[in-house]
Amino acid sequence: MKNDQDQFSILNILGKNKNLTQRKLAGELGFSLGKMNYLLKALHKKGLIKINRFKKNKNKIRYFYVLTPVGVSKRSKMAISFMKRKMEEYEKLREDISNYN
Repeated sequence: MKNDQDQFSILNILGKNKNLTQRKLAGELGFSLGKMNYLLKALHKKGLIKINRFKKNKNKIRYFYVLTPVGVSKRSKMAISFMKRKMEEYEKLREDISNYN
């Protein structure tokens, strides 16, 4: 479950800004570089992101990450699932509060 949330966070940020380096992405999410590397490789293996090199950069080691159409679809499905879960939690809390009173 936590891994899904982490992957959703990455997909969400990459959907907004594809010019992030792995280091910047890890910093934004509060992940270690090792964890970020692991998650990006997993997303790439699933076909949710493409990993490309900066072509005109002097430092050819730098990469950028782009959502694939499958990644965009998966991000949308994950967002809907997240919202459904939160609504269920909200309804449960509301029910518990009304039963308490």
